[in-house]
Amino acid sequence: MILCYSGTGNSRYIAQRIADELQDNIIDLNEKIKTNNYSSIEIGDDVILVVPTYAWRIPKIVSNWLYKTKFIGAKRIWFVMNCGSEIGNATKYNLMLANDKHLDYMGTKQILMPENYIAMFNAPQLEEAKEIVEKAEINIKETIKYIREGKVFLKPRHNLYDRFMSGLVNPLFYHFFVKADAFKIKDTCTGCNQCAKKCPMNNTQLIDGKPVWGKNCTHCMACICYCPQEAIECGKKSVGKTRYRFEQLKIK
Repeated sequence: MILCYSGTGNSRYIAQRIADELQDNIIDLNEKIKTNNYSSIEIGDDVILVVPTYAWRIPKIVSNWLYKTKFIGAKRIWFVMNCGSEIGNATKYNLMLANDKHLDYMGTKQILMPENYIAMFNAPQLEEAKEIVEKAEINIKETIKYIREGKVFLKPRHNLYDRFMSGLVNPLFYHFFVKADAFKIKDTCTGCNQCAKKCPMNNTQLIDGKPVWGKNCTHCMACICYCPQEAIECGKKSVGKTRYRFEQLKIK
């Protein structure tokens, strides 16, 4: 069984590629998290978790969901993390999670995909994004091969910098930066409600026809990147930046 959480579509694409090749099913964690659904799941022997990288680890909202949900029949777990540049020392925390869930840890695979975190970085233009996805195909195929053969993923890079980013910077990043306080709307907002529909945390709601953000943001960038009018900004940090969502690439 494939568990997938996705902000702007990268993880969803990778999960679908794995599902198609392995003839497996995908459980949409966005919907599970959005509806606070922690009911037990009959999952079979293998768990394949496909997620983006948030501050050099798997998203906190995903790990929280995993800890609260019982997997019936599960024996081993593979972690597949896509990122714009690196996953740090995420493997340490993935191993801890696997052990806590009494699952055999089958490793963590890093797959480079187009950047979407425009609250800090720049998202690539359309053609560059397509090239990044094309290059990712090698890693996606390798990921599928290892899972199909029941092999443990090769260990990714693991140095002092990685340990620093995942260990010290991750909690500080969540504490100081992962907030919706800077989100603003422009006059071009039409009140279409797309931002609220896409928010996995139910943190966005329309009041008097305009989105208002609460205190439970995970910085997935879905509200900003899926706004059809590009009417949402994260302070001045996102002004003028390309909005990224995988569907724009029109890759099947």
